[in-house]
Amino acid sequence: MRLHSLVLLGTLATLSTACSVAGHGHHVHENKEGEIHDETDATMADFDIVHARVTRDSNALVFHMHVSGKAGDTRPTARGTLASAEVFSYVWPTSLDSSVVGFEPDQGILAFAVTAHPDFDDTPLYDEDASGSKDDDGYLWHSHWVVLAPDDACGPGALKVKDIPEGESPRVPPTWPGLPILIDSPDIPVTMDAAAVAVRVPFADAYELKDVRFDAVTAGLQVNANVHAPLLCVRDVFDIASDDLSLPGHVQ
Repeated sequence: MRLHSLVLLGTLATLSTACSVAGHGHHVHENKEGEIHDETDATMADFDIVHARVTRDSNALVFHMHVSGKAGDTRPTARGTLASAEVFSYVWPTSLDSSVVGFEPDQGILAFAVTAHPDFDDTPLYDEDASGSKDDDGYLWHSHWVVLAPDDACGPGALKVKDIPEGESPRVPPTWPGLPILIDSPDIPVTMDAAAVAVRVPFADAYELKDVRFDAVTAGLQVNANVHAPLLCVRDVFDIASDDLSLPGHVQ
């Protein structure tokens, strides 16, 4: 399924899609209030969403996604270069404003993502694999905040991680990795246990967590072959929990 089959109507609240996913029939777990379920089948079981939820725990949100295969089992094939490097991801688009995590307000779709990409490291503050180097562990599954925005340069109606134009210095979080895109690289551990991906994400102010809506997506992104804006495009959608990116989930 190609992401440029998505029809963007200007804001997240009116975002809809013309894409469809073939197939039905995997087991749907007992519904829980606020949880979203996906009754369609994706090609790769480890990116085939069964259900997803985001729950509130004091001043934190716990992002959870259950897939039909082994979560995190497949990573991109290393190309040996940043140009055209691939990124695989588990993503929760949210209704949170971009300012909540330290970006300028109203920048686009704020999403929490768990990603892996063997060709580059975008967590320069941390040595996740304890190798003694902070720039060689992008292959490990790790967490990000990203701001998504439409850009037809990525394909008709497609999304990208929003670029920072040359010469501009917008407000960014303290753990921004220095890339010219709206991405944050906080040191937040990711748990992958059999078919589940889970991350507990703390916030400074619990008030910000009221009335949060969310969706769940598994997707492949790709660095531009020329390594310039748009730097990081969403190229393939493996699965969408809601089927229409309508943010049907709500935080409990």
